[in-house]
Amino acid sequence: MAGRHYFLITSLPPLGELGSAPPLHPRELLERVADAQGPQAVLEALFLADDLLQREALLAGEIEQAEPLVLTPRQLRDEQPLPACLVGPEQDGGGFRVAADAVWSAYFHHAAAVAGRQASELLAGWVRFEVSLRNALAAARAKQLGLESEPYLVASALGGEAEAPTPVINEWAAAANPLAGLRILDRARWAWLTENEQWFSFGGDELAAYAAKLMLLNRWYRLAQAPADAPGRAAGAAAPFGERTQP
Repeated sequence: MAGRHYFLITSLPPLGELGSAPPLHPRELLERVADAQGPQAVLEALFLADDLLQREALLAGEIEQAEPLVLTPRQLRDEQPLPACLVGPEQDGGGFRVAADAVWSAYFHHAAAVAGRQASELLAGWVRFEVSLRNALAAARAKQLGLESEPYLVASALGGEAEAPTPVINEWAAAANPLAGLRILDRARWAWLTENEQWFSFGGDELAAYAAKLMLLNRWYRLAQAPADAPGRAAGAAAPFGERTQP
């Protein structure tokens, strides 16, 4: 991703560790990037993933309100069609056992296409990591239930040569509850971003890594604000495949 964003990146508040309060709202980051003519398309592709998580949680009754950044509130409530990039031709041959997987398949192909157009190594690597992680989870759940994993895999071709993070999956499988499992997965995401954020490059990929970390901080902030007995705090307990890590 061409260009350097010295002023924009140095003006951003530092991020704390996973679980700390986000220093600014992701919407404010998007506004700053747009004003500075930064890589807005890359950030929107990242934040769209969080919108889709909130959409699943909203439709499942796990949350009552959402705060989308890319989709509209009506799209989250399924009262308005999703963007064409999320309902385009099926890239994986169809036959998904879980309806939401068709949307996720389209999303990952869309994000990979944005990464290619914007020459974003960070976004391209993030897609490979997320697809690998999601499919490893699906395969583990299928094995537990004695089912074939293939119908539950999403955008497998985009995983490339990325290895399934077996230690992370094993730790997740041994988690005491879904919330603890989500924390394990998000720690792995945070570690991957730290390894690939191109610190002090002042390029678009450093900004993209900042956005992805901010997205994780904001997700955990929403979880912290939810009542202890809210269904969304145990998101992922009911769904057998995919990740279902809604806030």
